[in-house]
Parts: sequence; structure tokens; C-alpha cells
Amino acid sequence: MATSADLRRIALSLSGTTEAPHFDRAAFKVARIYVTLAADGKTANFKFTPDEQELKCLTAPEAFAPVPNAWGKQGWTTATLAKLTSGELKSALETAWRHALSKPRKSKRD
Repeated sequence: MATSADLRRIALSLSGTTEAPHFDRAAFKVARIYVTLAADGKTANFKFTPDEQELKCLTAPEAFAPVPNAWGKQGWTTATLAKLTSGELKSALETAWRHALSKPRKSKRD
């Protein structure tokens, strides 16, 4: 069973991650936000690709669900932390973190 303390510890161990308030949540970001933690510490919203979201929701529907709005269609996925193992939480964080890293900009000649 994963906890909000596990999320915070693992997220902050990922290179370049910082934590800051984001509305009523805590946000973890590198170049962009990749996960937010609910104020009650029970759920977190991860930024996955839509395909990753679909896979997570199919393989672990008790733990993952799309955010129920336009954000969900972009891949934002709610996870119930108590339904995840520490390993599953780490994997989800690493996946979302990779997407949030800065991407090299293309030159105007590309």
C-alpha cells in the first residue's frame, strides 16, 4: 500500500523535480507538472499519454481512473494511492516524469 509520503519521497528523488502548491494540491514538476497530490493525501493525478492511461485503467481499474473532464482526455489519470504497491507508484511516477522533461526545441530550419 503506497502513501502520500511515498509519493513525495519518490517524486523528489527524480532528477530536477520540485514541489509547489497548485490550487488545493501539491504539484511535482520538472519542466512541466507531471503529478499532483490531493490535499487529503489519498489520491494523485498523473500525466500519462492517452495510451498509457488506457492501459493503466484496464490492468488496474481499482487503482486508476481517467480524470472526469477534458483533462482526462489528455491523459491525466487519478490513482488511489492505497491501491498501489510502492513499485507500482514508482513506475507511474517515472513514466509521468519522463513526459515532463524538457524536449529539445527544433530549429527554424527543421
